[in-house]
Amino acid sequence: MERIVECVPNFSEGRDRAVIDRITAQIEGVEGVRLLDVDSGRDTNRCVVTFAGEPEAVLEAAFQAIRCASELIDMRRHAGAHPRMGATDVCPLVPVAGVTMAECVELARRLGKRVAEELAIPVYLYEEAAATPERRSLAWLRSGEYEGLTAKLQRPDFRPDFGEAVFNARSGATVIGARQFLIAWNINLNTASVRLAQEIAIRLREKGGKVRNRATGETETVPGLLPAVRAVGWYIDEYGLVQVSINLLDFRITPLHRVFEETERLAADCGLRVTGSELVGLVPLAALVDCGRHFLNRQGGCRAVSETELVRVAAQSLGLSDVAAFEPQHKIIEYRLRRPAPLASLTLSRFADELASSSPAPGGGSVAALAGALSVSLSAMVGNLTFGKKGYGDVSTEIEALAVRAQELKRFFLEAVDRDTASFNRVMAAIRMPKKTGAEIERRQGEIEAANKEAARVPLDVLEKAVEAAELAREMTDKGNRNSLSDAGVAGLAAEMAGLGAIYNVLINLDQIDDPVFTTEMRRRAFMLRGLLETAAGGVKQMLFEQLAGPGEKCS
Repeated sequence: MERIVECVPNFSEGRDRAVIDRITAQIEGVEGVRLLDVDSGRDTNRCVVTFAGEPEAVLEAAFQAIRCASELIDMRRHAGAHPRMGATDVCPLVPVAGVTMAECVELARRLGKRVAEELAIPVYLYEEAAATPERRSLAWLRSGEYEGLTAKLQRPDFRPDFGEAVFNARSGATVIGARQFLIAWNINLNTASVRLAQEIAIRLREKGGKVRNRATGETETVPGLLPAVRAVGWYIDEYGLVQVSINLLDFRITPLHRVFEETERLAADCGLRVTGSELVGLVPLAALVDCGRHFLNRQGGCRAVSETELVRVAAQSLGLSDVAAFEPQHKIIEYRLRRPAPLASLTLSRFADELASSSPAPGGGSVAALAGALSVSLSAMVGNLTFGKKGYGDVSTEIEALAVRAQELKRFFLEAVDRDTASFNRVMAAIRMPKKTGAEIERRQGEIEAANKEAARVPLDVLEKAVEAAELAREMTDKGNRNSLSDAGVAGLAAEMAGLGAIYNVLINLDQIDDPVFTTEMRRRAFMLRGLLETAAGGVKQMLFEQLAGPGEKCS
């Protein structure tokens, strides 16, 4: 698995494009890092940069960006709507793939130590990297902002985690940490009243706060409504409206749709309307998929639609194009990091042409994965044709859940089309490695062995998911719309083809591997899965013949 860390430094410069470009150039200059997003605001005078890559490369890029910001940004001349305490105000590290939170905490500590030692900037650790409970909170660390740093540095409870308690007038202080994926999101209101936006923000956010009672005019303290939510209200001159600016700390605790609907309710209480929203930086795919399913459910529609449709429904329901066009390929982090899919993105005719060429790849492994994608796509179709139909009310909920799972498996199989060919190409590249010296021969043999193991693992993954695809087809055959029985039957056949094709590829690759422990375990698992596959696929065929031809017919 790839090891990917995301880094989202916030720099106190949103107006001078030349400065922003010089900072981001430092990031792009580090090999193994990909710059994903640069989101700057004139009124906030702040730039949120997002990049990702291998942990060590991200660490180096983050330091170089912080160093550059310390040279180009003078906090003594900075002013903006967003709270801040330094040239690099905050720099979180986020585990994305193959990396634990504990590893990100260690990366944050290493980065903080280097920034303090080499740049003489006081560094505070926050969120998961914090040394004390109160320091988990960015708001606590940033209270008083840059202007309050001189006094705060004298307090025993505010000594930096790294560096001396000495005020750096030019660069201020920097907060570095490790956290879960944070969604920065602004909800737009049809008013110019910052007071009303701030009142809504206070009622929304987890900690609550003091607001004015509109009936009595008295100040009262209200509890917060939504956990894992921080919010403020502000006016954005370039849009001519106010926003409730939200940091959603964990969308699995409080999903986007819950925040949006609560904001709509509170806005209506104030005589206002929500006109839309904007995402700042990137968003995880799952957050929008969950949101799309929620709104489809409210509309009485089946949630087992494609990923593309779920994203479209979410974006439309949240009004994500209200102030600027929402582009999923640019704003969803998985789409930005997704490797090219040269085979899965081909037309059917082009794929068939490539398959029929003299090149050994793509071959049977990729075709097996494609058969799996076709199988679950048919199962999803049967689910959509069953959900909400007369006579199927007692199974609609179950069928919908099965169809949702089929849509999820579709993505796996399509990715496996290219994974299989990529693993074969890795074997070929290993075979072509130089073998003139003893060291070269040893290195080549090690890479061939590793590549062959990967070439066996990919079809085993396909086999495992093909069993699930066959079981989905069996459920759809048993409970789905009878008018779609033949479609469910073909789903079963395609799943069987996917699984058997996969096991052939597992076995042929195991013949090239010298590790007996590895090959024995892979064979055991492959044949165990083959038994499950045949049971599920056989059940589909038996039901099809019984229901379409009569109980006396048997499948051959």
